[in-house]
Amino acid sequence: MKAAVLGSPIAHSLSPVLHRAAYAAAGLDGWSYQAIECDEAGLPAVVAACGAAGAGWAGLSLTMPLKRAVLPLLDYVDPLAADVGGANTLVFADGQRRGYNTDVAGMVAALAEVGMPAPRSAVILGAGATACSALAALRETGLRAATVAVRDETRAAALGAVAERLGVRVELRPLATAGTLAGQDLLISTVPAGAADFYAERAWRGPQTPGVVFDVVYAPWPTALARAAEAAGATVISGFELLLHQAGVQFELMTGRRPAPLAAMRAAGQAELDRRSAASR
Repeated sequence: MKAAVLGSPIAHSLSPVLHRAAYAAAGLDGWSYQAIECDEAGLPAVVAACGAAGAGWAGLSLTMPLKRAVLPLLDYVDPLAADVGGANTLVFADGQRRGYNTDVAGMVAALAEVGMPAPRSAVILGAGATACSALAALRETGLRAATVAVRDETRAAALGAVAERLGVRVELRPLATAGTLAGQDLLISTVPAGAADFYAERAWRGPQTPGVVFDVVYAPWPTALARAAEAAGATVISGFELLLHQAGVQFELMTGRRPAPLAAMRAAGQAELDRRSAASR
């Protein structure tokens, strides 16, 4: 069986390392996983070719900019993916293209792993697709309100629509507003590396320090935000944990609910990150 991750750019993706390690640990001989460079214009043709009868494809992982673009191509969209407005997983099953969002489950699992299954308050940096998944993850933990810090409130319309579908109340703040951190249990940064440096440069202390800082960036690591949070005493979660846990759910969906060998996936992924870090020095 075949699977792949699609996106543009895609050469940097760690997904092939994680999924191949999972196949090896699970004894799935003959399974393969590759990275395919694909933009929005090319997506329909790639999906059609993979889903053709006899093609032998189990599924596809989808990264930016394809999570929203894939929705019209699906025969079935899981309700959570519909609410979030994006699917990062396409499974070929029973002659259908079935779409799921595993980012939400990945975030929930990463939070639970550090002992924060139910934050009392949270602030999200950014308003893109990952921020929408973060809102859904917060709802899964029982939180029904969140502060969202954005650079441009006029570009947060999609996130507002997602919040309404999820039943989560959102308070928008400018990204440069220092007060958005005060008294928050959890900070989730969904912005690119460097965009959260403003928060990293602040002197965090006492009630200004979130209990947990979740930065979805995984390379380069640690980010300035992660270093500042750790120095202030916060528990830090890296984007690698999100990638790992969402990939585990993808593995289960694509293999007919086989349990994901997370330990083997974690070891392989961390080894590859260490290799890349050493090579870049």
